[in-house]
Amino acid sequence: MDQTEQFEFRGNAKEYFGIWIVNVLLSIVTLGIYSAWAKVRTKKYFYQNTHVAGRNFDYHATGKNILIGRLIVVAGLVIYSIVSAIAPPVGILMALGVFLIFPFLIVRSARFNARNSSWSNVRFNFVGEVGQAYKVYMGLPLLVAATLYTTFPFLSRATQRFGIGGHTLGNTRFEFDSGIGPFYKAFLTAAVFFVGGFVGFFSYAVGGSLEAVDPADILIGYLILLPAFVIGGAIYQAMIRNHVYAHTTLGNHGFRSTITVGGLLALILTNVLITVCSLGLLLPWAQVRLHRYMANNTQALPNGSIDDFHGQLIEDQGAIGDAYSDIEGIDLGIAI
Repeated sequence: MDQTEQFEFRGNAKEYFGIWIVNVLLSIVTLGIYSAWAKVRTKKYFYQNTHVAGRNFDYHATGKNILIGRLIVVAGLVIYSIVSAIAPPVGILMALGVFLIFPFLIVRSARFNARNSSWSNVRFNFVGEVGQAYKVYMGLPLLVAATLYTTFPFLSRATQRFGIGGHTLGNTRFEFDSGIGPFYKAFLTAAVFFVGGFVGFFSYAVGGSLEAVDPADILIGYLILLPAFVIGGAIYQAMIRNHVYAHTTLGNHGFRSTITVGGLLALILTNVLITVCSLGLLLPWAQVRLHRYMANNTQALPNGSIDDFHGQLIEDQGAIGDAYSDIEGIDLGIAI
């Protein structure tokens, strides 16, 4: 790699707080209707203030796009509730139908979010196939359940491959590939804390007796379980993110993530503390801190001139420069 281009977040908590508080108040006054526009304003702020190689990201969806999608979902839930109350068997069939089309919805959501995002006026796109989504989000979870989660790393790797490999910037496709070893290393390291947390919880909360449970022991059990899960989660997120970025390419260009378990854990704990102690008023500050930490620990590794690459993207982006309206809000589960 010829050079390193650092990601930067140039926003600040004071500026974002003004956006956040208006979003909250208008969403309350409009009984949630404005939340669609609030989401757009929030995404635009974080995208437009995130830069790499002197160029920023942007978000192009409108509140109207998102509101229409949400109204369809709400209407579906209302219909489902009425049908379930009148004819429960039909309600079960409807729920099963939604479950069966979930991978299709994941692809449509990913396409919406990608096509409404850009870097330096070049749109992203998502070209992952629905058939592959069924394998990743329905087939592999069944295998994981059947093997008592011992094969979870295979699902985690497949999720990264599908989510990252399905994205393009212009017509240049992202790629991710990796052996399974690093995923098992992260999984087993985190599992030590998860299992230890459960053992500690049941040792104190139950204490060998199912008949007389002391509330104080339950509290101690949770004080063991929750930190163990937070630490395990931070370990897994840091290890997987760093590994995934190191094995992701965009054409001939690479990426690097340098977050640490200690840094991420300290950030999570202090963010939770300040948010709780401020009764939620410092949530914008916590969100800005998290976004800045992630940006400060992410680098692009261009293999050649970034200007030449950008010029090629502009020439090749084609028709995907147009906005695309579809489903939004379903997470692919990739390490970002």
